[in-house]
Amino acid sequence: MDKPYFELRDLAVGYNGKPLLSHISLSLQRGGIMTLTGPNGSGKSTILKTVTRRLPAISGQILLEGEDLRFADSKAMARKMAVVLTDRIRPELLTAFDVAAAGRYPYTGSFGLLTRRDREIVLDALSQVNAADIADRDFSALSDGQRQRVLLARAIAQEPELIVLDEPTSFLDIRHKIELLEILRSMSKERGVAILMSLHEIDLASKVSDTVVCVSPDGISAFGKPEEVFSDLSVRRLYGLERGSYNASLGSIELAAPLGVPQVFVVGGGGYGIPVYRALQKAGVPFYAGILFENDLDLAVAAPLAASVVKCPAFGDLTEAHISAAKALIDASETVVDSGCPARGTNSAKAELLDYARSRGKRVVPGGASEVPS
Repeated sequence: MDKPYFELRDLAVGYNGKPLLSHISLSLQRGGIMTLTGPNGSGKSTILKTVTRRLPAISGQILLEGEDLRFADSKAMARKMAVVLTDRIRPELLTAFDVAAAGRYPYTGSFGLLTRRDREIVLDALSQVNAADIADRDFSALSDGQRQRVLLARAIAQEPELIVLDEPTSFLDIRHKIELLEILRSMSKERGVAILMSLHEIDLASKVSDTVVCVSPDGISAFGKPEEVFSDLSVRRLYGLERGSYNASLGSIELAAPLGVPQVFVVGGGGYGIPVYRALQKAGVPFYAGILFENDLDLAVAAPLAASVVKCPAFGDLTEAHISAAKALIDASETVVDSGCPARGTNSAKAELLDYARSRGKRVVPGGASEVPS
């Protein structure tokens, strides 16, 4: 196996000689994306500040292509490593172009003069982050999201082999979050750039990362591929969740189920019930749900939000026992919500349940948001 491009060996990080986290051993190859995630105060930023030499390592080694960064030449390292941290810079009388152009300084002479080629690289970097239109604007007058894009452009202009980013999506709207992560993914896969970053959004981390590192106050609690590391249980433990849940299959967070005795039964299936379940949760209305197969998209949302779900094994047979269980929950309810799932195929029992509800004098309503009981 090839030697790692970037490696932490038994690293201890902290402040004033006191370790916050110890025994950190991680490795990253060229073209890989590694993301640190975990609760606030767990030490993610401390690790990144140590890696970028903003903080001295308490013990252990940080290696880049086998070279210990403690002894590396600063200018030579600047040609290999670019850094985008959360520290808010407030440069005076500098344009967005000027700030992005700082990424070229490791390549300029003593006077820091940009060549025509340097300027082309900077403008291209600004274009990649959709910031070319603000190149001439005062950096201090930009929004937080615009500044974040300009700082990423500075890192891109540096033409690094490794980019270290601390919460790069923090100030970005959803469009620019996606664009930024697509840029990083492209740089890693097409140019072989190694990416080391921290993210709060575990849904984004799971979608963009090759490996994730779960950082807790007790140390590194997990390391591996997102699909291997992130589960409802592991995320609960990492963040100390007592209410709400993480859905590994959808990569999303669900709030806590409403409390109380349900008076509503949702006839769902095929994804049609999802907006109904979430509307009831937001309204604080406890509910039952069914009949759902275990491979149904609905079940991933209904399971953490409903008081009880009648479910069948994936690709299994729908039996009279399932139908009887659903009818019992309908009997216990005042209102039945028809999510709109077509009553055919594996969902053929939906019509029977709705007919049963009407025969029992239950209020049957469609699943539109305006019709959901509150």
